[in-house]
Amino acid sequence: MTLQATVSISWVNTVLAAAEQQGVAREVLLAQAGIAAQELDAERWPIDHITRLWCAAARCTKDAGFGLKVGAGVGPASFNVVSFLLQSAPTLREAFALVQQCQSLISDGGRFQTIAGADSCWVVYHPSQGELAFSPHQIEAVLAAVVVFTRWVTGTSLRPLAVQFSQARLGPLTGYREVFRCPVTFEQAFSGVLVTNALLDTPLPQADAQLAQVLHEHARERLAALATRTELGPALRAWIAGQLHAHLPTRAQAARVLGLTERTLARRLQAQGLSFSGLLDEARREAALQALAHSQRSLAEIGQALGYAEPSVFNRAVRRWTGSTPRAWRLAQQMTNDEVDSPAVQSGLSVR
Repeated sequence: MTLQATVSISWVNTVLAAAEQQGVAREVLLAQAGIAAQELDAERWPIDHITRLWCAAARCTKDAGFGLKVGAGVGPASFNVVSFLLQSAPTLREAFALVQQCQSLISDGGRFQTIAGADSCWVVYHPSQGELAFSPHQIEAVLAAVVVFTRWVTGTSLRPLAVQFSQARLGPLTGYREVFRCPVTFEQAFSGVLVTNALLDTPLPQADAQLAQVLHEHARERLAALATRTELGPALRAWIAGQLHAHLPTRAQAARVLGLTERTLARRLQAQGLSFSGLLDEARREAALQALAHSQRSLAEIGQALGYAEPSVFNRAVRRWTGSTPRAWRLAQQMTNDEVDSPAVQSGLSVR
């Protein structure tokens, strides 16, 4: 069992808000992604959740520039405490160094690297996807966010020297030029933003050493808490989901895989506000709703594949999750698919 990358709900909300601005309600987008609305109550999502959200947003908005719009629309709320920590840094160079230290507070889905030259410096983004391949919109959003956020903390209308992507262009060049205001190239060796060293070393207008110290300490505490908190929940969720296709996993099996006793596992989960039965229910819910919305499997087949002994037990579970019967919920999702003109995905039961 390996640790699973996660992303802050603040970044999730940024994506949802951008889709809403284009007329796609968050309920519709979540349904298209196969993600239960209750997941919005979580502080962090598994990285594959937000990848599904990005793919659904691309389908629903039909906008080749969706990722650019998400990045261009970022604000302080998009990056939680990291936003204000960067704003209070003495220079942009030190702000980028803080991003490298605190990146996990926003997302585990990538890391930043700075490559310094004589007169300029590349800020390079290295994506780190989960089991699902990232949407190219995710990468475009990150680089757009870097530029827009740099303008915010410097109080300038920054024009980078250049921006490049390792992937192909998604839409017209005009969309990229509007956001970046500089030459943009594609299918390069890496994705990054090139800025001058002079800009990196210019004092930031809202630099505050005392505030920076307080915020940095808070960020360190959050990172420490995150390291403890994410070791079990996401990893267990991923393991449970991976076992569902073969058999119904048990707490004893999970404890054995983790090298723990059942009591220790239960105690550690309880300390994090979790339980094995709750995580199992979440995994079954996600797999069931995905299968109902995006496959032609019969209700009996789906229920049996997820370990429900009787159709009536599966029926009650779906009612508890959605307030509807499996048949009614599936019909509602099909109607939603028709409304957004998204082709149904004819696939087998997904348990990931």
